[in-house]
Amino acid sequence: MTVPPVVLVPGMLCDAEVWADVRLPGPVVHAEITAPDLGGMAEQILSAVDGPFVLAGLSLGAIAGFEVARRAPDRLAGFCAVSTNAGAPTPEQLAAWAEFDRRTRAGGFGSVVAEQILPTMFADPNSVLRRRFLDMARRVGPETFRAQLAAQATRRDAHDAVAGLSCPVLVLCGERDALCPPGFHRAIAARAGRADVRVLPEAGHLLTVEAPRAAAAALHDWLCSTVSLVKES
Repeated sequence: MTVPPVVLVPGMLCDAEVWADVRLPGPVVHAEITAPDLGGMAEQILSAVDGPFVLAGLSLGAIAGFEVARRAPDRLAGFCAVSTNAGAPTPEQLAAWAEFDRRTRAGGFGSVVAEQILPTMFADPNSVLRRRFLDMARRVGPETFRAQLAAQATRRDAHDAVAGLSCPVLVLCGERDALCPPGFHRAIAARAGRADVRVLPEAGHLLTVEAPRAAAAALHDWLCSTVSLVKES
């Protein structure tokens, strides 16, 4: 049986660079999420490849992946949710995203990224990796950022979508993720039928950048067992 490709989906204000240090076995495809709603993002992911695939999404990439799980669970040979939240947005989050959008429209994209988003990305607020995130955000740009903020506002609770999956699920998070703490991930795993949880010590939200070796090892081990499960099914 052909090994299914892994579709890597970045988080908000990230591009393929967020996965650059994570080496995986088998074919890999990078998907973009630029649509202004989660349904559109899900269709972008589904159109990245034909047939079954393993989805690995980070943060907003996993949130878009939950919508894929709702629309086309039969396409998923495996689902890895990284640094994410399956809950519906809170009123505080909706208000913050609206304010980010207002400031970005007024020309404050750089300050929003540097003052509001960057401090939540790494376990160490003074990490030398900050520049990599800022460079990604600059490449993504303000218009895509605004579309991603709009998509965030279309979120709904996704725990039922996870519960409906028959494929293996890996939930991967950083122990020091202030944005999406380990409890969020344990709640996701508790709803999945075939789930494994990995918490990486001393890692924050962008763990594929901050702890790439540990992230790659967790993904590699899980993918090997997932491919075996797919072949046997």
